[in-house]
Amino acid sequence: MAVVQPPEPDNQYAADRALRSYLARTLPAAARAEIEPGLEAMGALAGRALPRMQPAGRAREPRLLQWDESGNCADRSEIAPRWREAQRIAAERGLVATAYERRHGAYSRVHQFALAYLFAPSSGLYYCPLAASDGAAKVLLASGNRALIARALPHLASRDPRKIWTSGQWMTEAAGGPAPGPAGIVARREGERWRLYGRAWLSPAIATQMALVLARPEGNPPGASGLALFYVEARDAQGRPNGILIHRLEGGVGARELPAAELRLDGTAAELVAGTTGGVERIAPMLQIVRAWSAVTACALARRGLALARDHACGRAALRAPRVGQPLRLDALAGLEAELAGALHLAFFVAELIGREEAQRAGVQQQELLRVLAPLAAHLTAGQALRILSETIEALGGAGRLADTGLPELLREAQALPLGQDTSGGLARETLRALEASGGLAALEREIGILLREVREPDLVRISALVEAAVDRAEAWLAGAKEGGLEAGARRCALTLGRAMELALLARHAQWSLAEERDSLAAAAARRLAAGGLSVLAEVE
Repeated sequence: MAVVQPPEPDNQYAADRALRSYLARTLPAAARAEIEPGLEAMGALAGRALPRMQPAGRAREPRLLQWDESGNCADRSEIAPRWREAQRIAAERGLVATAYERRHGAYSRVHQFALAYLFAPSSGLYYCPLAASDGAAKVLLASGNRALIARALPHLASRDPRKIWTSGQWMTEAAGGPAPGPAGIVARREGERWRLYGRAWLSPAIATQMALVLARPEGNPPGASGLALFYVEARDAQGRPNGILIHRLEGGVGARELPAAELRLDGTAAELVAGTTGGVERIAPMLQIVRAWSAVTACALARRGLALARDHACGRAALRAPRVGQPLRLDALAGLEAELAGALHLAFFVAELIGREEAQRAGVQQQELLRVLAPLAAHLTAGQALRILSETIEALGGAGRLADTGLPELLREAQALPLGQDTSGGLARETLRALEASGGLAALEREIGILLREVREPDLVRISALVEAAVDRAEAWLAGAKEGGLEAGARRCALTLGRAMELALLARHAQWSLAEERDSLAAAAARRLAAGGLSVLAEVE
């Protein structure tokens, strides 16, 4: 009796036709030639070494060691083997450092996120502290606080596993969700130092060396305007907990290796990042970075699931024992591949915009576009990843629900994505606020016009007309919606605009790929994505 081998990923860079085609169009030839060996190496690690540690990760969940052998408070954790290996790889391969070394100027973020895209699905959620660390570095640089920059940045952006730090982010009360809001942490000035008191939750603090914290200095008014941003190190100079008491580890959705904890801050020594108010505005650069990580990770998880499902389907066909309805399943997978293609181009376009801004090559309209697209991309790609992974599990039939395939873990991680920085509704509302702040859809319409200007192939020209119609529909809806309807329809408006942007990016790339690579894959994906429709808006609400 023939045996069907379980799906096993190979080199994740070499096997990813869509990513390699995107990088071939986007990166200058010299930059691509320089970074490609590193991407090949990361693809090999992500395809073999880290996935083989997955069963050990399930068996070795994080364990909290609250007391040492002398009875002193230790609050240390034992982490899973895959996390230890992921820490080493992330440092040595520069998953945070690449963005701040800026070796390739405006393209450094594309390089960094290509590495992250390959790494994330095999890392056991280790991309979560990496995203927060990247965001923390960005916030500190934007603050201009030279002392904190000199203290933390060399650690956050280090390539030495012995020196690298990761950062936490404590921004809300337990009931408040993950986005910045009412903080349950109070800051008191005691002598020459600020000290923090209160509760933080869902924090990987037992595995990080520092955190950025929103807290309310005593006497400040209620509401977001009264919050300040503080810098905290987890341990003092003697290695003892810095007034941080860990109540428990918190299980949750996603890979089991993530050591999320519920904390009590009891006189935690802290330093102001900048000013005793305006903390929410100062944390904004972190949110932008974390949302870019979320969008790229969503694509990465979906792509890994599709690779496993495709391997499974092709393996059955090779054994000449195709499942009943196999053509139908392959057609369904092709539709999911089209969804992923659109998501990938949107996520990496956000990375491009961040890179341009950091290299001071982004104009005002591109900066406005980034503020709109960062939350929009996080919202749209998270939903797409969930849908893709649900259907890939179904494609494997009963085997799809088995842990050894790796698919259930991918689905759990995708479910956690929108919860890691805001709910989908919150991200949609933020998209509309960004549109209002920038004066409407002008920046988005301008960029879509630039993208579609390059399209010449007749099928892609017809797709361009669908994109423009969807944006016009959203503009009319925004102009006519009443206040209550605007709130209720925020998600559908964001979805419409996001899908239109995905299709515009994909059509532009498809035109290039037809001309330069003689490859019709992206064009087929664009046609498939367009066939699913773009607008999900009613007339006026």
